[in-house]
Formats: sequence, C-alpha cells, structure tokens
Amino acid sequence: MFSYEYHLSNLHAGEYRDLLVASTLGERRPVDDLERINTMCRNADIIYTARHNGKLVGAARSVSDFSYCTYLSDLAVDAAYQHQGIGKKLIAETKRLYPQALLILLAAPAAEQYYPKIGMERHNHCFLLRDVNGLK
Repeated sequence: MFSYEYHLSNLHAGEYRDLLVASTLGERRPVDDLERINTMCRNADIIYTARHNGKLVGAARSVSDFSYCTYLSDLAVDAAYQHQGIGKKLIAETKRLYPQALLILLAAPAAEQYYPKIGMERHNHCFLLRDVNGLK
C-alpha cells in the first residue's frame, strides 16, 4: 500500500536526488549538485510525495501563484514503481490543492506519450530561454 503525503519544503535533498536518478529524470536535473537540489526542494511551493514502506518512490514538485497557474516542475516516479498509477495520483493531488489554477508542465522526452494517455492536453505554445544572451 502506498501513502501519499503533502509536504511544503519538507523533502530532503539526498532522498530527492536518489529518486531523480531512480526515475531517469536525473538525466535532466543537476543531481551532482546537492546544494542546488536542496534549493529546488526548499523553494518549491507544493511537494507531494508517494512512499512505499517509508521509501520515497514518487514526487511531484511544483511552483505556483495559487490562483492562476501551477507549474509542475518535476514529476518523478522510481522506475521500479512505474505503471501503478503513482504519477497520475501525484498530478491529481497537486491539481486538487488549487483547482482553479491551470496545471502546466514540460514533458521529459521519454514521458511525452504518457500525459495525453492520462487526459492531459498537449499545448504547442511553450518557449524556453536557457541563457539571457540568447535574446536577440
């Protein structure tokens, strides 16, 4: 049985880094910089976790204005626990907290097909700026 727990800035950086690596999301996150991971955990507005016998097996980490939009920065589920509905449950709990806020996320390449399957709408109008010097 899984327990879903709501935490605000209560996720330990080392534990979260281990989950990122186990979920393959670590390939796109600064897992070698524990202080940065710690800052990511500390400054998130909403963190939902899934635990199995106390072990962190899933997490949804978001930033929000609590009214108009919530950006789901990371959805990570340990690869050994995937395909059990954990990610969907974490998304649902995040959305339920502020139902009037639009839930937005950028899909990892390996997860692009997952989100439409669970009922999320694809949106083609997203833009990224990685470096201010890229502005023309």
